[in-house]
Amino acid sequence: MTHRPLDPCRIGMLTPSSNTVLEPYTSAMLAPFGDAASAHFGRFRVVEISMSEASQSQFSLDPILDAAERLAEAHPHVIAWNGTSASWLGMDKDRALCAAITERTGVAATSTMLAYDGLMRGLGVRQLGLVTPYVGDIERRMIANYAAQGIDVVGAVRLDETDNYSFASYPPDRVAEMAARVAKARPDAIAIVCTNFRGAPIAARIEDATGIPVIDSVAVTAAHTLRKVGLDPARVTGWGSVFQRVATIAPVNQT
Repeated sequence: MTHRPLDPCRIGMLTPSSNTVLEPYTSAMLAPFGDAASAHFGRFRVVEISMSEASQSQFSLDPILDAAERLAEAHPHVIAWNGTSASWLGMDKDRALCAAITERTGVAATSTMLAYDGLMRGLGVRQLGLVTPYVGDIERRMIANYAAQGIDVVGAVRLDETDNYSFASYPPDRVAEMAARVAKARPDAIAIVCTNFRGAPIAARIEDATGIPVIDSVAVTAAHTLRKVGLDPARVTGWGSVFQRVATIAPVNQT
């Protein structure tokens, strides 16, 4: 009998260096696929989220592409920038980054914010509830960027933190309380935007209580990349409805 070597669907993810949430959460989300799927991570330096020059320089192209090259040596089938910087820097930033990653590595590339874009377009979201750990300057830019896409942020709650590492220290119950506050505005969806924030474990609870879809950054990236490698995101349960929604809504943005 001839045995073929194990060749799972490998999902590569570029990760902020100070992030401690997305790796364990993503691995748990992929658990239903067993050996058929695996997640692999590359890091580049991100320690502060603000509009300061030092913070914005963290998202320059060269260090991200260097990390993508190292990640590509694991032969992933897709590489995702698992971060939300385009929510305040603009979607064109991620489109350009994904094109540059593919040009450098030969691997198809996508991002968290492109995953959000495809799902929210598919859902027809026009009014959004926004939950973040960020500061006011970041939140205002995010709201302006959503407005440019025809999405009105009708409720927003933030923590006013700048230290990326600290975002993970807030327990899921605190994120749930923030989401419950924006739910009072009855948005079409609630976006918990930050891949180092513990929104995924409480998404189902908020959805059950409010009837409003909750789109967590880690969850939507995992669902989007699963679909891109040809696996059914609907097999993932316990992290809110985002996996089932990504599985059934045709993506508008194919990146």
